[in-house]
Amino acid sequence: MQRLPVITAFGGFNPAGRSSFHRGYKRMVLDSLGADERTDVLSDLAALMGLRTGSEAQGTLSAELEQQVLDGTLVRALETRFYDYRQCHFHQPASLSSAEGFTFEMSARQLPNPLPAGWQVETLETGRVKVRTGSLSVMLDSHREIAVASAGQLPTGFEPGEQYNSRFHPRGLQLAILGASDAVQSLGIDWDKVAEKAGPDKISVYASSAMSQLDPNGNGGLLQSRLRGGRVSSKQLALGLTSMPADFVNAYVLGSVGTTGAVAGACATYLYNLRSAVEDIRCGRARVAVVGAAEAPLVPEVVDGYATMGALANLDGLRKIFGDRIDFRRASRPFGENCGFTLGEGSQWVVLMDDALAMELGAPIHGAVANVFVNADGPKKSISAPGPGNYLTVARAMAEARAILGEQSLRERSFVQAHGSSTPQNRVTESAIFDRLAAAFDIKDWPVCAVKAFVGHTVAAASGDQLITSLGVFNRGILPGITTIDRVADDVHHENLALSMAHVERDPESLDVAFLNSKGFGGNNATAGVLAPHVTRRMLAKRHGQAAFTAYQARNEVVSEQAADYDARASRGDLNAIYRFGEGLIDESAIEMDAHRLTLPGGAGAISLDADNPFADMV
Repeated sequence: MQRLPVITAFGGFNPAGRSSFHRGYKRMVLDSLGADERTDVLSDLAALMGLRTGSEAQGTLSAELEQQVLDGTLVRALETRFYDYRQCHFHQPASLSSAEGFTFEMSARQLPNPLPAGWQVETLETGRVKVRTGSLSVMLDSHREIAVASAGQLPTGFEPGEQYNSRFHPRGLQLAILGASDAVQSLGIDWDKVAEKAGPDKISVYASSAMSQLDPNGNGGLLQSRLRGGRVSSKQLALGLTSMPADFVNAYVLGSVGTTGAVAGACATYLYNLRSAVEDIRCGRARVAVVGAAEAPLVPEVVDGYATMGALANLDGLRKIFGDRIDFRRASRPFGENCGFTLGEGSQWVVLMDDALAMELGAPIHGAVANVFVNADGPKKSISAPGPGNYLTVARAMAEARAILGEQSLRERSFVQAHGSSTPQNRVTESAIFDRLAAAFDIKDWPVCAVKAFVGHTVAAASGDQLITSLGVFNRGILPGITTIDRVADDVHHENLALSMAHVERDPESLDVAFLNSKGFGGNNATAGVLAPHVTRRMLAKRHGQAAFTAYQARNEVVSEQAADYDARASRGDLNAIYRFGEGLIDESAIEMDAHRLTLPGGAGAISLDADNPFADMV
């Protein structure tokens, strides 16, 4: 009997805002919400963006303020807080020569070592020198346009580094701290209690970035420093690692000594980490697993790299679609007429528990992850081209969902969260996979959503966006439409698919399972099956008995109240990010141990060293 990985908490931040309590999801489907709920969503965003504070942070917004919130969220024109895409700084190499030669003065400390050939140096007073040379190689300050003008940016005015003491932290790690903190606080249970019940060695954290931390405080600054005439700092290399989102959360949010890992797989990174967590819980290796990803790729070098590959929607491509009046809000166009994907930034986290622990703690039940399937593409001509691996991942996820829920549930009560990257190649290849497998499993009008239309491609966190949106769908029953396109492109396969350009409202309990799909560069394909909360509750009641489930519901009432208190505070702009720098340090010399047990000091818990022989039949 395998344990069920139950989703007990979720949180994070992306261009739609805060993820916990379905806030970001509701921004995506705002047009389908009632007046009161719409006002609540916009008020929350206004507080997050610093437009309203204190007692003003909730309530009706003026039309001007409402428009400011709408304009400052989701995909939009790139803001200059990142950089000015029209005037990106770079160095232009030049070789200068003159028949009369060049003479100039400079500080003696600035002399290159060794001296360039042909340099004649005369020492002057006050530490300066005079240089004579016939030719000179120089780097001239210059600027040029990177013709990518749209991006999925965090809400305007919201700066993650301002929420805690983030000195020298790359933006991706700031996002990791805030995202994980949002998820943990949305749980409604003190984390020390969770750790005590689970045991210190029964907690896993799996999280990473795909691109590493590439701003000046991370690998970007590390690689640029000498070429810019500066020095490498002691922090840049360490903080630039792709594993740092997990490391920061272990150290500064959870204080965890449990299993940790950082799996990277291009655009499938989130699902790779989710797979590790699901395996830990299903086999009993962990009782709690925290899964996340954080990506902050909106730096000129990353955008330049993707643009040079022809992967991004650039100005010329968008002009062919929109004419001279480009609508940057609709730059990300899954399954429609498109010209490349739109980069976004974000961080998404979930807390999984095994079913017994979730019941014991009275934890919220937002759904469950049935499984995550991963397959490579085999032989490739181009490392960035798609291949057959995604057929395998989607088919295997569908087959397992059918085994768990039955044929009718798969055919009539499932939906897909497409990778939907908004490239011409993806719209053809991914739609073909869904359409052909829908026919194979006898599915008609299979709903397909594509959240990158709203938030762009957040790379490592992309499938986290899909997961968080799916939890919102299970809660409200509104399937987000692909609202950035006018029609489905002619080359998209959709005989058996339902690709809607408007939001579709369903009874939440008419949807049992969501399939999250990811197609990453290099053949990194992954598909997850996520079970709805009403299905999860039914499964828990059957396994543990109705009496135990009734007792769980009583415990959950208190937990839900505590979680709602956090949501209320956060909606007023008080995120109260968890950042425990240097707190609760474990004195290694005070660790008690014998051959059967290791006990950490300060109530951190004990770890049994008694183990069964896993190869008893062989020795």
